[in-house]
Amino acid sequence: MQRVAIVLTLVHVAALGLGLAGILIVMPHPELLNTAASISFYAWATGNAGSLGMITGAAAVLAWGGWAIGWRRTLIFFVVSCVVSATAELTGTKTGWPFGGYEYTNFLGPKLFGRVPVAIPLSWFYMSFASFALADAIVAARNIARRALWSIVLGTWLLTAWDLVLDPSMAAPNMAYIHFWIWHEHGPYFGMPLRNLVGWFGTAGRLAWNERVAPSVDVTIPFTIYAINVGWSMIISSYAGMWPTAVIAVAVSLLPAALAFRRPIAAPA
Repeated sequence: MQRVAIVLTLVHVAALGLGLAGILIVMPHPELLNTAASISFYAWATGNAGSLGMITGAAAVLAWGGWAIGWRRTLIFFVVSCVVSATAELTGTKTGWPFGGYEYTNFLGPKLFGRVPVAIPLSWFYMSFASFALADAIVAARNIARRALWSIVLGTWLLTAWDLVLDPSMAAPNMAYIHFWIWHEHGPYFGMPLRNLVGWFGTAGRLAWNERVAPSVDVTIPFTIYAINVGWSMIISSYAGMWPTAVIAVAVSLLPAALAFRRPIAAPA
């Protein structure tokens, strides 16, 4: 199953790369589509690359969780995270609570009740699962007391920190040719309302996971999934002229997440 997780992670990276190439190269330069085959592939990719990235990310993390932690606990987290996130997103797009007023465009595929792309709960699942797995590895390696509590706090932080670069990149005003969602209210953080971060932290907190990752478990896959998604948004934000968000992402998400690879601290004798 570990090999399956590795293959799915590589497919996930390829899907994100395909989407990135379309956004940064093909969309601004439609003259590159000079054959019927390229036009047909572009039409397919435009409607499917986003959801394909989320589906493959979820599949990779599911496979890793089944191998590293066990299928029962992984599937419980999968169901809970999808239900909680779908509920939060459907409520948010209807009432503006808890994230603020926003709506999804059609770039992420079919929608639940015409409001939330079906694949969005999958992204919540794989990024929250990766965040909590990395957080627990960090806390366990340092023999921090009250491990469950601090793993939840750090995991919630890592997931919310991703949004500091995700939201600006997905609705970048300088990239009018592609918005994944549109804000109906303006805020001080690159146009994003601050209550969106409160909503993210609250939603992530509801996904609080009191399970432990064995110190010997390799967390390369959850780190790769986490880092490649943060990096994807960093590239889009930088391309749109919002490079400070990329700097912030390195400081508050990637560097803390990388602590999962530091050698464990020996417990006091």
